Amino acid sequence: MYPTKGLKKWLLWVVVIGILSSFSTEKITWVALGDSITYLNDHQNETGNRVTKGYMTMVTEQLPHIQYINQGHNGWTAARIAEKIESLNLVKADVYSVFLGTNDWWGGRPLGTRSDYENNTGFGTLYGSFRVIINKLRSLNPAAKIILITPMQRVDFVYIANFKNNAYGSYKDKKGQMLEQFADAIKEIGKHEQLPVVDLYHDKKLGMKKLVKFKRLKDPQTGQYKNYAYPHFIEVPFNPETDEYPYPVESIAMTYDGLHPSDAGYEVISKKLVKLMKK
Repeated sequence: MYPTKGLKKWLLWVVVIGILSSFSTEKITWVALGDSITYLNDHQNETGNRVTKGYMTMVTEQLPHIQYINQGHNGWTAARIAEKIESLNLVKADVYSVFLGTNDWWGGRPLGTRSDYENNTGFGTLYGSFRVIINKLRSLNPAAKIILITPMQRVDFVYIANFKNNAYGSYKDKKGQMLEQFADAIKEIGKHEQLPVVDLYHDKKLGMKKLVKFKRLKDPQTGQYKNYAYPHFIEVPFNPETDEYPYPVESIAMTYDGLHPSDAGYEVISKKLVKLMKK
Protein backbone atom coordinates (compact mmCIF):
# COMPACT_ATOMS: atom_id res chain seq x y z
CA MET A 1 0.00 0.00 0.00
CA TYR A 2 1.47 3.37 -1.04
CA PRO A 3 1.36 6.61 1.03
CA THR A 4 -1.38 9.07 0.17
CA LYS A 5 -0.53 12.40 -1.47
CA GLY A 6 -0.94 14.26 1.86
CA LEU A 7 1.30 11.81 3.66
CA LYS A 8 3.95 12.12 0.95
CA LYS A 9 3.97 15.89 1.39
CA TRP A 10 4.27 15.52 5.17
CA LEU A 11 7.16 13.08 4.82
CA LEU A 12 8.91 15.48 2.43
CA TRP A 13 8.67 18.31 4.98
CA VAL A 14 10.06 16.03 7.70
CA VAL A 15 13.08 15.29 5.50
CA VAL A 16 13.62 18.99 4.62
CA ILE A 17 13.40 20.09 8.25
CA GLY A 18 15.80 17.34 9.24
CA ILE A 19 18.33 18.45 6.64
CA LEU A 20 18.04 22.11 7.65
CA SER A 21 18.37 21.37 11.35
CA SER A 22 21.54 19.39 10.69
CA PHE A 23 23.26 22.62 9.72
CA SER A 24 24.07 24.94 12.62
CA THR A 25 24.70 28.65 12.02
CA GLU A 26 28.40 29.33 11.91
CA LYS A 27 29.64 30.77 15.19
CA ILE A 28 31.19 34.23 14.96
CA THR A 29 33.53 35.80 17.51
CA TRP A 30 33.27 39.57 17.87
CA VAL A 31 35.79 41.68 19.79
CA ALA A 32 34.36 45.10 20.66
CA LEU A 33 37.14 47.60 21.33
CA GLY A 34 36.11 50.86 22.96
CA ASP A 35 35.85 53.18 25.94
CA SER A 36 33.24 53.44 28.72
CA ILE A 37 30.31 53.27 26.28
CA THR A 38 31.48 49.74 25.45
CA TYR A 39 32.71 48.89 28.96
CA LEU A 40 29.34 49.66 30.58
CA ASN A 41 27.67 46.85 28.63
CA ASP A 42 28.80 44.51 31.40
CA HIS A 43 28.97 46.97 34.29
CA GLN A 44 25.41 48.27 34.65
CA ASN A 45 25.97 48.87 38.37
CA GLU A 46 28.29 51.73 37.40
CA THR A 47 25.36 53.46 35.68
CA GLY A 48 23.33 53.44 38.88
CA ASN A 49 21.50 50.56 37.15
CA ARG A 50 19.97 53.05 34.75
CA VAL A 51 21.14 50.84 31.91
CA THR A 52 19.90 47.26 31.62
CA LYS A 53 21.57 46.25 28.34
CA GLY A 54 24.47 47.57 26.31
CA TYR A 55 24.80 47.46 22.55
CA MET A 56 26.74 44.17 22.48
CA THR A 57 24.12 42.32 24.50
CA MET A 58 21.38 43.71 22.25
CA VAL A 59 23.22 42.64 19.08
CA THR A 60 23.89 39.10 20.29
CA GLU A 61 20.29 38.68 21.46
CA GLN A 62 19.19 39.26 17.87
CA LEU A 63 22.12 37.36 16.34
CA PRO A 64 22.73 34.53 18.83
CA HIS A 65 25.41 32.88 16.67
CA ILE A 66 27.67 35.84 17.52
CA GLN A 67 29.68 35.74 20.73
CA TYR A 68 31.14 39.04 21.93
CA ILE A 69 34.27 39.82 23.92
CA ASN A 70 34.12 43.14 25.74
CA GLN A 71 37.33 45.12 25.28
CA GLY A 72 35.87 48.39 26.55
CA HIS A 73 38.23 50.39 28.76
CA ASN A 74 36.67 52.98 31.01
CA GLY A 75 37.93 56.49 30.29
CA TRP A 76 40.50 55.41 27.71
CA THR A 77 41.37 57.27 24.55
CA ALA A 78 42.22 55.79 21.15
CA ALA A 79 45.76 56.97 21.91
CA ARG A 80 45.96 54.92 25.10
CA ILE A 81 44.44 51.87 23.41
CA ALA A 82 47.09 52.18 20.68
CA GLU A 83 49.87 52.67 23.24
CA LYS A 84 48.81 49.61 25.25
CA ILE A 85 47.66 47.49 22.30
CA GLU A 86 50.17 44.70 22.93
CA SER A 87 49.11 44.27 26.55
CA LEU A 88 45.32 44.11 26.02
CA ASN A 89 45.32 40.36 25.32
CA LEU A 90 43.35 40.83 22.12
CA VAL A 91 42.45 37.53 20.49
CA LYS A 92 41.86 36.36 16.95
CA ALA A 93 38.25 37.09 16.02
CA ASP A 94 35.96 37.10 13.00
CA VAL A 95 34.75 40.65 13.59
CA TYR A 96 36.31 43.64 15.34
CA SER A 97 34.55 46.90 16.10
CA VAL A 98 36.40 50.06 17.14
CA PHE A 99 34.29 52.63 19.02
CA LEU A 100 36.64 55.39 20.21
CA GLY A 101 37.34 59.11 19.92
CA THR A 102 35.14 60.98 22.38
CA ASN A 103 37.77 60.85 25.15
CA ASP A 104 40.51 61.91 22.73
CA TRP A 105 38.46 65.02 21.95
CA TRP A 106 37.74 65.83 25.59
CA GLY A 107 41.32 65.13 26.60
CA GLY A 108 42.59 67.60 24.00
CA ARG A 109 44.53 64.93 22.12
CA PRO A 110 45.66 66.16 18.68
CA LEU A 111 43.49 65.05 15.80
CA GLY A 112 46.38 65.00 13.33
CA THR A 113 45.94 64.48 9.61
CA ARG A 114 45.46 61.64 7.19
CA SER A 115 49.21 61.63 6.57
CA ASP A 116 49.66 60.54 10.22
CA TYR A 117 47.55 57.52 9.36
CA GLU A 118 49.23 56.79 6.05
CA ASN A 119 52.74 57.20 7.48
CA ASN A 120 51.99 55.29 10.68
CA THR A 121 53.33 58.06 12.91
CA GLY A 122 52.21 56.43 16.16
CA PHE A 123 49.71 57.21 18.90
CA GLY A 124 50.45 60.95 19.14
CA THR A 125 47.33 61.76 17.10
CA LEU A 126 43.91 60.21 16.54
CA TYR A 127 44.78 59.35 12.95
CA GLY A 128 48.03 57.70 13.99
CA SER A 129 46.34 55.84 16.85
CA PHE A 130 43.80 54.29 14.50
CA ARG A 131 46.59 53.08 12.23
CA VAL A 132 48.25 51.29 15.16
CA ILE A 133 44.92 49.73 16.20
CA ILE A 134 43.91 48.60 12.71
CA ASN A 135 47.38 47.19 12.03
CA LYS A 136 47.13 45.11 15.21
CA LEU A 137 43.66 43.78 14.37
CA ARG A 138 44.79 42.79 10.89
CA SER A 139 47.82 41.02 12.30
CA LEU A 140 45.52 38.93 14.49
CA ASN A 141 43.27 37.95 11.58
CA PRO A 142 43.86 39.40 8.09
CA ALA A 143 40.44 38.06 7.00
CA ALA A 144 38.48 39.63 9.87
CA LYS A 145 35.80 42.23 9.27
CA ILE A 146 36.59 45.56 10.96
CA ILE A 147 33.80 48.01 11.76
CA LEU A 148 34.54 51.59 12.79
CA ILE A 149 32.05 53.51 14.95
CA THR A 150 32.19 57.29 15.27
CA PRO A 151 31.67 59.09 18.58
CA MET A 152 28.15 60.27 19.42
CA GLN A 153 27.31 63.88 20.00
CA ARG A 154 27.25 64.77 23.69
CA VAL A 155 25.77 67.40 25.98
CA ASP A 156 26.96 68.32 29.46
CA PHE A 157 28.13 65.18 31.26
CA VAL A 158 27.97 64.68 35.03
CA TYR A 159 29.13 61.33 36.41
CA ILE A 160 26.40 59.85 38.56
CA ALA A 161 28.88 58.54 41.16
CA ASN A 162 31.05 61.67 41.36
CA PHE A 163 29.53 65.05 40.46
CA LYS A 164 32.99 66.61 40.28
CA ASN A 165 33.66 64.45 37.22
CA ASN A 166 31.84 66.55 34.64
CA ALA A 167 32.40 67.96 31.16
CA TYR A 168 30.67 70.31 28.76
CA GLY A 169 29.15 69.01 25.56
CA SER A 170 30.28 68.89 21.96
CA TYR A 171 28.42 72.12 21.16
CA LYS A 172 31.75 73.94 21.56
CA ASP A 173 35.39 73.19 20.92
CA LYS A 174 38.00 71.71 23.24
CA LYS A 175 41.49 73.07 22.62
CA GLY A 176 40.38 74.40 19.25
CA GLN A 177 38.97 71.07 18.05
CA MET A 178 35.35 70.04 17.55
CA LEU A 179 34.16 66.52 18.25
CA GLU A 180 32.67 66.41 14.75
CA GLN A 181 36.21 66.63 13.34
CA PHE A 182 37.06 63.40 15.17
CA ALA A 183 33.96 61.70 13.80
CA ASP A 184 34.81 62.89 10.28
CA ALA A 185 38.39 61.63 10.66
CA ILE A 186 37.12 58.15 11.51
CA LYS A 187 34.82 58.26 8.50
CA GLU A 188 37.79 59.26 6.33
CA ILE A 189 39.86 56.37 7.65
CA GLY A 190 36.99 54.00 6.91
CA LYS A 191 36.71 55.29 3.37
CA HIS A 192 40.47 55.06 2.85
CA GLU A 193 40.58 51.46 4.08
CA GLN A 194 37.19 50.51 2.60
CA LEU A 195 35.88 49.60 6.05
CA PRO A 196 32.23 49.99 7.06
CA VAL A 197 31.61 52.97 9.35
CA VAL A 198 28.68 53.36 11.72
CA ASP A 199 28.24 57.14 11.83
CA LEU A 200 26.57 57.88 15.15
CA TYR A 201 27.60 61.53 15.23
CA HIS A 202 25.35 62.49 12.32
CA ASP A 203 22.43 60.21 13.26
CA LYS A 204 19.40 62.45 13.84
CA LYS A 205 18.06 60.05 16.45
CA LEU A 206 21.13 60.86 18.55
CA GLY A 207 21.07 64.61 17.94
CA MET A 208 21.96 66.99 20.76
CA LYS A 209 18.32 67.88 21.55
CA LYS A 210 17.44 64.21 21.97
CA LEU A 211 20.19 63.18 24.38
CA VAL A 212 18.43 64.33 27.56
CA LYS A 213 14.93 65.70 28.10
CA PHE A 214 16.29 68.36 30.42
CA LYS A 215 19.00 69.30 32.91
CA ARG A 216 17.73 70.24 36.37
CA LEU A 217 19.61 73.25 37.70
CA LYS A 218 19.10 76.12 40.13
CA ASP A 219 17.65 79.19 38.48
CA PRO A 220 20.33 81.87 39.07
CA GLN A 221 17.59 84.46 39.68
CA THR A 222 15.42 82.56 42.18
CA GLY A 223 17.68 79.80 43.49
CA GLN A 224 14.87 77.31 42.80
CA TYR A 225 15.44 74.15 40.76
CA LYS A 226 14.19 74.33 37.21
CA ASN A 227 14.21 71.93 34.26
CA TYR A 228 16.19 73.39 31.34
CA ALA A 229 16.00 71.76 27.91
CA TYR A 230 18.97 71.92 25.53
CA PRO A 231 20.39 74.45 24.66
CA HIS A 232 19.00 76.60 27.47
CA PHE A 233 21.07 74.91 30.19
CA ILE A 234 24.43 75.70 28.55
CA GLU A 235 25.07 78.94 30.43
CA VAL A 236 23.36 77.93 33.69
CA PRO A 237 25.99 77.11 36.36
CA PHE A 238 26.21 73.74 38.11
CA ASN A 239 27.94 73.43 41.49
CA PRO A 240 29.06 69.81 42.12
CA GLU A 241 29.65 70.61 45.80
CA THR A 242 26.12 71.70 46.63
CA ASP A 243 23.71 70.96 43.78
CA GLU A 244 21.58 67.88 43.29
CA TYR A 245 22.35 65.47 40.45
CA PRO A 246 21.13 67.37 37.37
CA TYR A 247 19.84 64.32 35.49
CA PRO A 248 17.06 62.65 37.47
CA VAL A 249 15.53 59.48 36.04
CA GLU A 250 12.75 61.41 34.32
CA SER A 251 15.34 63.38 32.29
CA ILE A 252 16.70 60.24 30.58
CA ALA A 253 16.35 60.19 26.81
CA MET A 254 19.02 58.77 24.47
CA THR A 255 21.59 59.16 27.26
CA TYR A 256 21.20 58.89 31.02
CA ASP A 257 23.91 61.43 31.93
CA GLY A 258 24.45 63.59 28.85
CA LEU A 259 27.16 61.30 27.46
CA HIS A 260 26.57 57.59 27.99
CA PRO A 261 23.69 55.92 26.13
CA SER A 262 20.54 54.81 27.88
CA ASP A 263 18.78 51.62 26.83
CA ALA A 264 17.12 53.65 24.07
CA GLY A 265 20.47 55.00 22.89
CA TYR A 266 22.07 51.57 22.93
CA GLU A 267 19.14 50.28 20.88
CA VAL A 268 19.87 52.82 18.13
CA ILE A 269 23.51 51.68 18.08
CA SER A 270 22.66 47.98 18.12
CA LYS A 271 20.20 48.26 15.22
CA LYS A 272 22.92 49.74 13.03
CA LEU A 273 25.36 47.00 14.00
CA VAL A 274 22.82 44.21 13.49
CA LYS A 275 22.16 45.51 9.98
CA LEU A 276 25.89 45.27 9.21
CA MET A 277 26.54 41.98 10.98
CA LYS A 278 23.67 40.20 9.25
CA LYS A 279 25.78 40.45 6.13
